[in-house]
Amino acid sequence: MKAVILAGGTGTRLMPLTKLLNKHLLPVGRLPMICYSINSLQKAGITDILLITSRASAGMFTSFLGSGVEYGVSLTYRIQEEAGGIAQALELARSYVGEDAKFIVLLGDNLFEESLAPHLEAFMLQPEGAMVLLKQVPDPERYGVPVFDEDGRIIHIDEKPKQPLTDSCVTGIYMFDGEVFHFIAAQTPSLRGELEITDVNNVYASMGKLAHRYITGWWTDAGTFQSLLEASIKFSEDDGP
Repeated sequence: MKAVILAGGTGTRLMPLTKLLNKHLLPVGRLPMICYSINSLQKAGITDILLITSRASAGMFTSFLGSGVEYGVSLTYRIQEEAGGIAQALELARSYVGEDAKFIVLLGDNLFEESLAPHLEAFMLQPEGAMVLLKQVPDPERYGVPVFDEDGRIIHIDEKPKQPLTDSCVTGIYMFDGEVFHFIAAQTPSLRGELEITDVNNVYASMGKLAHRYITGWWTDAGTFQSLLEASIKFSEDDGP
């Protein structure tokens, strides 16, 4: 299986730090943030990784990470010329992963401690569709929140609802089959002018093809000063993923 790490974006919530560096290169404990995604994938047995970032940040990533050999992986790079959303960035992976293969997508600011291996194994046994990893959090209104039917299946994801129906959120860890590229092609930009990954996941959900599993260990999206500090403390205390 191949992997895609999305490491673009403007990092507005971490200004002015992100005027100097791409968010995913900010230090978290002993390493730049991006290294944790790479290490987590490598430990789960995935060594072919596509890293998608902006034109302004590409040189920094290639200078620091190179081919990926130092981390035991093979890195390929793609440029998202304009910030058009997660789904638009993911479209750039079509030729890399192929249209018939399953693959995993990580948002580069998602940091977590548990192994991806059991989730990947479960997804590979899934005949078709997608899978999202969920996490129980105290503030689900900050994220996409799954809506379940009476059988516990996701039927819809509400993006940043004012009144969440559950304390679970969708993390930035997704697994897709090749059908995802057809769904992306059929999307139209949201009110903020982006192709939203939630809309793509909701296509799978409407077809009954969106599976889910829970992250039970520590997790954060290190996109705010508070969560960045929390992650830095966490990975200063242990070896990290």
